[in-house]
Amino acid sequence: MTAGDFSRGTFVGRIWRPDVQGPAVVVLRDGKLCDITSRDIPTMRDLLEKDDPAAVARAASCESLTTLDAVLEASVEGTGNFSRLHLLAPCDLQAVKACGVTFARSMIERVIEEKAAGDPTRAEKVRGRVTAIIGDSLRDLKAGSEAAAKVKAALIEEGIWSQYLEVGIGPDAEVFTKAPVLAAVGWGASVGLHPISKWNNPEPEIVLAVDSAGRVKGATLGNDVNLRDVEGRSALLLGKAKDNNASAAIGPFIRLFDETYSIDDVRRADLDLRIEGEDGFVLKGRSTMREISRDPLDLVAQTIGRHHQYPDGFMLFMGTLFAPVEDRDASGQGFTHKTGDRVTISNAELGALVNTVRLSTECPPWTFGMAALMRNLSSRGLL
Repeated sequence: MTAGDFSRGTFVGRIWRPDVQGPAVVVLRDGKLCDITSRDIPTMRDLLEKDDPAAVARAASCESLTTLDAVLEASVEGTGNFSRLHLLAPCDLQAVKACGVTFARSMIERVIEEKAAGDPTRAEKVRGRVTAIIGDSLRDLKAGSEAAAKVKAALIEEGIWSQYLEVGIGPDAEVFTKAPVLAAVGWGASVGLHPISKWNNPEPEIVLAVDSAGRVKGATLGNDVNLRDVEGRSALLLGKAKDNNASAAIGPFIRLFDETYSIDDVRRADLDLRIEGEDGFVLKGRSTMREISRDPLDLVAQTIGRHHQYPDGFMLFMGTLFAPVEDRDASGQGFTHKTGDRVTISNAELGALVNTVRLSTECPPWTFGMAALMRNLSSRGLL
């Protein structure tokens, strides 16, 4: 079991320490996780607020805790088990935000969900009609451009306009809150599906780590678990579709921007997805940031500014190209998760995020919130 090759670059994360009954900020050094938590760096938020967090993480004195291999083994289904050392999501006090409908191909699937009213049995017929009208004409469109406005007018005339096309090619990006602060789960944890959903899928994404001034300090991987039937019934159900117990996975580590990694690497990044079911089903997918309709820094600028501040920074899911249409069971019903599915999202520069699909009601409940974190840090003399 692996989370990737971390021999090059600066990787930081968070780990649960049962001996202090709280989290620690760690840096990966020579295959070992080293605790750099201190009064100067009590949280990941504080590290990312530094002008050069990579240099700070590399120079910080630390306590060697465990090897990467050992913590990976301990982290499988470790979420919620406070007696075991295990990886946490690498963010803590940051807001967890997400951008939707940022790729043309997945944007078409959102339109299909809406037109099918969340019914997978209707999706194939709707897909044929929508694709016949739209085709690949949106692939090279720059969102908010004059060309995009002309396409919008043409689609309205065809009677196929949708709110998803509006945020996909219009001037304003969709930005929503994916999870409460501290609610995201990390590598090896269960990811949760609301039990009412019968049509759902993973969303492999790159997640930016952004500080309170809007400066991107690094990137990691994320699974923006998606309930296609719930959101397809109504976009006003976005909160129910996106924010449930264990429905946001982030990790395994944040790769900080340094001389080896930058925003240009994010722009060129390719992501691979593998889903392995207990029934023997295997699905492979791929997403590339090269086809995103909005630049990552534009998404950041639409999230933070005079219009909205984040004093503890934020994590930003940037959307996905992946939208599975392969049939898993009945013909014409496409893909949906089954409990027990193992989801692996990987990227050569960021590693691999591995999680197992459960119902949100069966995942360990989220109990360690901000009050618990503040009390724990205070008891350890870190505040």
